[in-house]
Amino acid sequence: MRRAEVIRKTAETDIRLCIDIDGSGKNSIATGCGFLDHMLELFARHARFDLEVKAVGDIHVDYHHTAEDVGIALGLALKQALGECRGINRYGSFMLPMDEALVLVALDISGRSHLSCTLELKDKVGDFDTELVPEFFAAVCRNAGITLHIKQLDGLNTHHIIEAAFKGFGRALNIATAVSEAWKGEVPSTKGVL
Repeated sequence: MRRAEVIRKTAETDIRLCIDIDGSGKNSIATGCGFLDHMLELFARHARFDLEVKAVGDIHVDYHHTAEDVGIALGLALKQALGECRGINRYGSFMLPMDEALVLVALDISGRSHLSCTLELKDKVGDFDTELVPEFFAAVCRNAGITLHIKQLDGLNTHHIIEAAFKGFGRALNIATAVSEAWKGEVPSTKGVL
């Protein structure tokens, strides 16, 4: 069963996150930040991961700690749920159109953390600081051991661009975490470990 639960408590946030990689996209998200909730719902649906997130954070300051710490919890949960990564495809990519926006997401569940994110974003969507988008993805990568490239190929509307990134991340991760008949129980690496 590729499931995990992460509880993370700091002076700034209190988070409980549960994931089931072999789910159907059911989700229950409550972070105190409506835009982040929306993006996580889209991610879960397009990854087809069941995802529960309950986060209480110092959002009276801003959404920075909540967004980053939810990213940390998601990364830790992915790493835990995937275990030794036996039988997975490992690599995944998806080019996602969202109206005028077009975003390419490519990733490697390599055990090595790297983020390359070239999104051109205006400062805010509603009350959400868009600089938190790469912060969120960097936190996921660091804690899951994922190499992730997010490239904006087109787009003007910041909401659409970010939405394409989260949906594309979900779709690419669905491909990468899928169990392959070809890899049947093997770790997909010449090293024998990821």
